[in-house]
Amino acid sequence: MKTAIKKTADTKSKTGNTKATASKTAPKGAVKAKPSAAEGLRELFVDSLKDIYWAEKELVKALPKMAKNATSENLIIAIKEHLSVTQEQVARLEEVFRSVGEKAAAKKCDAMQGLIKEGESIMEETEAGPVRDAGIIAASQKIEHYEIATYGTLAAFAATLGEDDAVLLLEKTLAEEKQADITLTEAAYNTINFDAKEEDQL
Repeated sequence: MKTAIKKTADTKSKTGNTKATASKTAPKGAVKAKPSAAEGLRELFVDSLKDIYWAEKELVKALPKMAKNATSENLIIAIKEHLSVTQEQVARLEEVFRSVGEKAAAKKCDAMQGLIKEGESIMEETEAGPVRDAGIIAASQKIEHYEIATYGTLAAFAATLGEDDAVLLLEKTLAEEKQADITLTEAAYNTINFDAKEEDQL
């Protein structure tokens, strides 16, 4: 019996030493995790929800500025319609938090902050008119593609975790983001990009 206990103790000791050794012999260039780093998929899922929640709320603030700086009527309408949809998506994310038993909380999203800043820079670096409209579409589509990737990943995480209600909510938003991307593409290729090209020829 004593031998069995000793073996168990030795195993635990070796396991602990292995973790310590692995920590010390981490590959060169490996990123050191923060003390608050997620340790499981559920924790990563919730952390990612907080990230996109912040992102969508910031987008609600940014879209009206884009609409004010656009000149194409179709683009202005598309942006305003997406603002309304984004506001609904913020509320839907709150539903997702509730469905997984978490309190809705926002965590700064560096990616969205960068994309919004890039959009502002594009507006500052272009004259009002078709060229700026084309820039606004480009910035908006980068945002849409980020959101499509994020919601697709979140839906996959939720499915893996067995959070069926969250999956349905997230997939609804994913479909809306894909439609928004299509709308922007149509606006660009139907008129705006060609109008911007004509500006080059004047």
